[in-house]
Amino acid sequence: MDSFVRVGYPLTFTLVILFSIIEMCISAWLIAKYNAHHNFRNSGERARVRYLLFTSLWTIVMGTLYLIVFSLAASSILSSIASHTFFLFITWALWLAAAAAITQTVGGSLNCSTQTVFVYCGQLNALIGFAWLILCVSLHVSLIPMKLILLHFSVFLSFLLFFVILRGITSAKSGEGYGGPVVESA
Repeated sequence: MDSFVRVGYPLTFTLVILFSIIEMCISAWLIAKYNAHHNFRNSGERARVRYLLFTSLWTIVMGTLYLIVFSLAASSILSSIASHTFFLFITWALWLAAAAAITQTVGGSLNCSTQTVFVYCGQLNALIGFAWLILCVSLHVSLIPMKLILLHFSVFLSFLLFFVILRGITSAKSGEGYGGPVVESA
């Protein structure tokens, strides 16, 4: 199991970070357009896009930190099961709030060929898609058809959180407690 974790865990973290970079780029571009042209539908739309920017930056910075600590110091307290569980739960909650908020802002989904309310329809659709995808990556949430692409990303974060919780249970049963490492040092 440790060999699987040594490969799969960093790979999953890398995918979450990569998708968060994409989300950051889209949200930063939208914010720049909103600031330059003031063409957001309402202040709630602008605030939610800003929140997505914050959430993606949080995930990039903290995910990179955890990836580095996991890779270089697997037995460190920062690489413990408790630390990972705390970080992944906070990150998952941030993404859940962000994805739900931006989805609610546009009324569920946008059909760019028929709607005339939102100026940056395609970009908002991409923002919604990647937000749900990141969430699913962290929680294995099954979503309905429009969200098939989103499902993969949501699966990543969900998978990470689920794995760390299972690893914590195993660690606690073996007597190491929740302060034990996610993976045994080599």
